[in-house]
Amino acid sequence: MVAVVDLAGVSVVRGGSTLLSEIDWEVDESDRWVVIGPNGAGKTTLLQVLAAQIHPTTGVAGLLGEVLGTVDVFELRPRIGLTSAALAERIPRGERVHDVVVSASYAVVGRWREAYDELDHERATELLGQLRIENLADRTFGTLSEGERKRVQIARALMTDPELLLLDEPAAGLDLSGRESLVRTLSDLATDRYAPASVLVTHHVEEIPLGITHVLLMKQGAIVAAGPLRETLTADNLTATFDLPLDLTETDGRWAARAS
Repeated sequence: MVAVVDLAGVSVVRGGSTLLSEIDWEVDESDRWVVIGPNGAGKTTLLQVLAAQIHPTTGVAGLLGEVLGTVDVFELRPRIGLTSAALAERIPRGERVHDVVVSASYAVVGRWREAYDELDHERATELLGQLRIENLADRTFGTLSEGERKRVQIARALMTDPELLLLDEPAAGLDLSGRESLVRTLSDLATDRYAPASVLVTHHVEEIPLGITHVLLMKQGAIVAAGPLRETLTADNLTATFDLPLDLTETDGRWAARAS
């Protein structure tokens, strides 16, 4: 297997606070990881490193065969698909959904004077269909529901055929119906053998889609446990991660946790 992520002793310190501490972690090209932890665990900081948005303070971060600090990040970032609340805030509310997706080809938010060829438009249309939102193509981003916006972001993240897909709390803010619909979409992606390696960040085991292969549990910027999902996602590890006695159940590939 080829490692698309290879972190060795990665720490991130900002303003005297350690956000990540000595992270050693590998993601192979066929892996689908979920990262779970409480607020302040370092999950979003970890994703920023994986998205080549920040550099480690110490340690070595290998991404897609390159090493952060020795490569032009503007060449690396288009190879990485990203969805996040911060990105969603930058998308103009008056932008056509089709344009939100196709503009990822130039790694820009909001169309201006870029020229796209027919293959770009066909790719955007194909992705909207794949995510079952082709009917939204001519709607503006600001008129969509939160769940629809999440799926549009995923289509945008896949536009450049990325080698690594990063999903930062994609189900945040959704009601039960919206969450379950999105989890179904994420399951389709995770079980697609041609989909890129992926890392999904969440607070809740209920949001883990089918097809996830590995889990990374984090607390206070450090790794509590990491490994294959069924071996590593245990009540004991979850209890240690959240400092709360928890019971964990699994039914037909979906997980649930509650206080003991």
